[in-house]
Amino acid sequence: MRNLKHKFHAIQTEFDGIKFSSKKEANYYLKLKELKESGEILFFLRQVPLFLSGKTKYVIDFVEFWSNGDILFTEVKGFWTEMAKLKLKQTEAIYPFKVNIV
Repeated sequence: MRNLKHKFHAIQTEFDGIKFSSKKEANYYLKLKELKESGEILFFLRQVPLFLSGKTKYVIDFVEFWSNGDILFTEVKGFWTEMAKLKLKQTEAIYPFKVNIV
């Protein structure tokens, strides 16, 4: 892993050639890779854009497709800005799912 500077004093981390906003997000990615290898999840997507009103978009960190049929929308957060809170509320009001916060 390679560490880079980041806003909010999070340590931006690079793993598998992917730049993550924080160590926490990179570690969650590693956890998902292990779950995929074990067969518990079929696959996962990173940085999935969701479009909100007013030409605004909210990017979900991970969408997880579990082998039991569940689909989780997961946001890995260490620090919440007011804008992030607002976008999360809008997302949950528009889309038919709750966002899993890690």
